[in-house]
Amino acid sequence: MAESSLIHAATDWVVTNYPYNSRHLVRSLEWLDCIAPAASEAVRLSTLTHDMERAFPGPDQPINTRLNDPAYYKAHGARSARIVSAWVREQGAAEPLVDEVFQLVNAHEFGGWPAANLVQAADSLSFLETNVDLFLGFATSGKFPARDVGIKFDRSYERIQVPHARPFALPLLRAARARLADLGLDEGPSTVAELAHEGA
Repeated sequence: MAESSLIHAATDWVVTNYPYNSRHLVRSLEWLDCIAPAASEAVRLSTLTHDMERAFPGPDQPINTRLNDPAYYKAHGARSARIVSAWVREQGAAEPLVDEVFQLVNAHEFGGWPAANLVQAADSLSFLETNVDLFLGFATSGKFPARDVGIKFDRSYERIQVPHARPFALPLLRAARARLADLGLDEGPSTVAELAHEGA
């Protein structure tokens, strides 16, 4: 699809400033285009930039000391929303677009309405595709317990509120769980993956 100048600029901003995990954000947009090809500019911008607070360390940056912490996710979403919406405003975007991007990025961990659920689903799909190695590394290094990494994989699937996105996510979840088990670190099978398999 032909990209807008704002999406081009946002892609450059992401790739330039967030080399650590820019692939996750770029793939999030590609997954969005798979599950919702008619998504609005605000949804596409929010999907592409939803984690950008991590690219700009500062004293107000939330620290993820344990996985699956709702308080961390809330603070992460709020800080990303402030940083992303300020950047969108600097590009000369109209205030209604700036405001909508703020709301969507702020809600990207939890969803809550159709547009936010699309951002969340695209984030989950990309996470299960691009960030598995990163989180397996956390488990093998001892940064986070393997059990919590497995729960993170499961919750990335469970939180998807767009029904037609779940079939894309299920094989990614199964592959992530299998790789965790292959390391000998998994403390048990994924109930989510097992139940989804039985219903397939």
